[in-house]
Amino acid sequence: MEKILIANRGEIAVRIARACAEAGYRSVSVYADQDVDAMHVRHADEAVALEGTTAAETYLSIDALLAAARTAGADAVHPGYGFLSESAAFARAVEEAGLTWIGPTPESIDALGDKVTARRIAQEAGAPLAAGTDRPLADADEAVAFAREHGLPVVVKAAFGGGGRGLKVARTIDEVADAFGSATREAIAAFGRGECFIERYLERPRHVEAQVLGDGAGGVVVVGDRDCSLQRRSQKLIEEAPAPGLTDAQRARIHDASRAICAAVDYRGAGTVEFLLGADGTISFLEVNTRLQVEHPVTEAVTGVDLVREQLRIAEGLGPSIRETPAPSGHAIELRLNAEDPGRGFLPSPGLVEALRAPAGPGVRWDAGVEAGDRVEAAFDSLAAKLIVHAPDRDAALVRMRRALRELEVVGVATVAPFAEAVLDEPAFSTGGFAVSTQWIEADLMPRLEPQLRPAPAPGARLRRVAIEVDGRRVVLGLPDGLLAAPGGSASAAEPAAPAADASAVTAPVPGTLVRWLVEDGAAVESGQAVAVVDAMKMETRVAAHRTGTLRRLAEEGASVALDEPIARVEA
Repeated sequence: MEKILIANRGEIAVRIARACAEAGYRSVSVYADQDVDAMHVRHADEAVALEGTTAAETYLSIDALLAAARTAGADAVHPGYGFLSESAAFARAVEEAGLTWIGPTPESIDALGDKVTARRIAQEAGAPLAAGTDRPLADADEAVAFAREHGLPVVVKAAFGGGGRGLKVARTIDEVADAFGSATREAIAAFGRGECFIERYLERPRHVEAQVLGDGAGGVVVVGDRDCSLQRRSQKLIEEAPAPGLTDAQRARIHDASRAICAAVDYRGAGTVEFLLGADGTISFLEVNTRLQVEHPVTEAVTGVDLVREQLRIAEGLGPSIRETPAPSGHAIELRLNAEDPGRGFLPSPGLVEALRAPAGPGVRWDAGVEAGDRVEAAFDSLAAKLIVHAPDRDAALVRMRRALRELEVVGVATVAPFAEAVLDEPAFSTGGFAVSTQWIEADLMPRLEPQLRPAPAPGARLRRVAIEVDGRRVVLGLPDGLLAAPGGSASAAEPAAPAADASAVTAPVPGTLVRWLVEDGAAVESGQAVAVVDAMKMETRVAAHRTGTLRRLAEEGASVALDEPIARVEA
């Protein structure tokens, strides 16, 4: 390998570009229109436009990514995490194009990326499993039938998903069909496939996972374990390594099962095997993520193993540089700095990062995808940066994280930093027996959080493409709208003035896509009743009526909506 195309964006693309630079490879970034001057573009040696604004047109387009690789002369592809990182079709297309795929074989991704098949492999490897379906659900009725037979609560999961997307919990029988529909829509939007399965849901479990490296020939080493129990909407927010509070027997069980599951498919590269740990000590296999994880830095901090460099090494055919699990040194904690407002139910907060002061000092690592002057884009994930601290033990790591958060300053978008400060002061998390679970944030902490001041939305950059001729060759330039003169020589027209406030208006709480109406046009609605669903940053947000009356729709399903844009009226 000499030149690596990074088929991703944001923080992980920056991380991979840095690893390429240190390992002696040239890196190539790709970008959607709104990412034309993004941080990951600036950090790569080269950059190629994908010519589009949506994930489907850009970072989820196999054809566009392969065309970019050909344009740049890349000989390898690193998928990062999210987007197509767990797509066997993408991995296969990359290899068929004669390029090196930096990840597991397509066959391993097929086997483990399909959560139904992964359950069967885990069962054969001796891993304990909650009751669940052994094939994708045919429809919502089948999900309801499973819930009636096996009991509630249940969880509907995207068979090809990850990162908490396409995962919905139903605690009453009336919620099951809606959970199936919502999980299916999220899965299609985020991963391009909507198959889902269902299983019994463990209330208030911990989430524990093992990091593995495979040589592709049956050899698998467990690098370490992590706890990722601090979640909202089934997406992780705070992770740490090693997982606190495990007995020697529990740790051995998790490591052994992870090794056996991955060895069964001749796993190649970096991967993560995830488990739920019940309050009674029961361990239940969850899934395998056939890619690098967002939280990989905490394992790197306590083991000294550079997991991205290991991926590059394995892709070159050299195998992992370690042969047995290293003893962890100290304790590491990671905070995902998402552009979201915890006081408003973690609503996404895209916009312009007007100012940013990153923490520094001993034991502090800052992995970012934005700098001051960059934008957090509404069309993509809300993860802006990751703050990682490492210290001799967990108590010292908590102290260091508190200090780092005091140094952090972000102006222009709401972030989860106030939430993190609140978590660090919670006895359930910071002291004693680590009494938190995957539902602890929503059940116990969120009701006590205060909303942040909502920043004024900043207009997003749009590109207008213009064909010009350079030395007899036609070249297409993509220029921000503001740089192009409108007819008559003036700058492009100003945006129309905002309409006067309408007391009857139901407005979009986030910028995104109106994916579903929950009530008919002209229906009677109650104050607080959910009336619509908006997809923003790959997550669905329900929109509630603000008063009682008759609903009149102003937007169609599938329409793009701006922050605070009226989508309906409720007439008294």
